[in-house]
Parts: sequence; C-alpha cells; structure tokens
Amino acid sequence: MLYTQLKDEAREALKSKDVLTLLVLRGLISDCTNDLVAKKRKPSDDMTDEEVLVVIKRAAKQRKDSIEQFTKGGRKDLVEKEEKELKILETYLPASMSKEEIEKVAKVCKEELGVMDKSEMGKLMGAVMKKTKGKADGKDVKKAVESLF
Repeated sequence: MLYTQLKDEAREALKSKDVLTLLVLRGLISDCTNDLVAKKRKPSDDMTDEEVLVVIKRAAKQRKDSIEQFTKGGRKDLVEKEEKELKILETYLPASMSKEEIEKVAKVCKEELGVMDKSEMGKLMGAVMKKTKGKADGKDVKKAVESLF
C-alpha cells in the first residue's frame, strides 16, 4: 500500500538525514491525515492507493503552481526548492500519458459521442478525462480536445 510506503520511506529519510525528502513525505502524510479527517474517518485509518494518489497529485499541482508564480516573481532560490520537491513527489505518481496518446483518446471519444462543434467541448472533455483517469493532466487534455476543433 502506498500510504504505508510513504510512512516507511519517511522513516528511512529520517535515519539517512535526507531533510528535503523527509519534509516532503511528512507533508504528504499530514495531507493524507487531513484528508481522512475531512472525510469523517479516523486519522489512524488506512487510505486506498487511489486516495493517496489524489493527495499526491494535489501536492504536485501546488508545487507546479508555486514554480510558475516564483518564476514570475524572479525568485530562483524558491523555484529550485519547489522543483526538487516536485521531483520527489513525481516518483510516487504513475507515468502520465503522452500528448499523442491523449489526442488518440480524444479522437476516439469525439467519434463515439458524435461531437461536431465547439459547443459540445465540455461533454468531450468529461469523456476524455474519464478515460484517461488520472494518467493525464487536465491542461494537456484541454489542449488535445481544443486541437480537434
């Protein structure tokens, strides 16, 4: 289980004095606990891998947004820190689909749904997001769907 793996690797990072990894993993464990409490479950409950992946993806998205904002603000020191944290988070995420794969899925969905114009783009986006289910970033899916019109 991914949740147990995070806890074990946090323990290892503590022993090996890997401060950055420990910081990121403790943050993830804390986010998982907060997620459990928000769902009215006990903090000691185990989480499914899907639930943990949602938390990790949220953390990765936050890092990406921070990198973008710090780059605009000219804070290279903070950009580097966020990039290092993002690399650690990405080791726990499944490989994402390439843009070509997303475009193939989008074309198939477009044909299946019979979407003809941009007014039905939302319906197509929803279908593509369901089929790619966590393997594709929403921005990439949006670009692929827009390229079909």
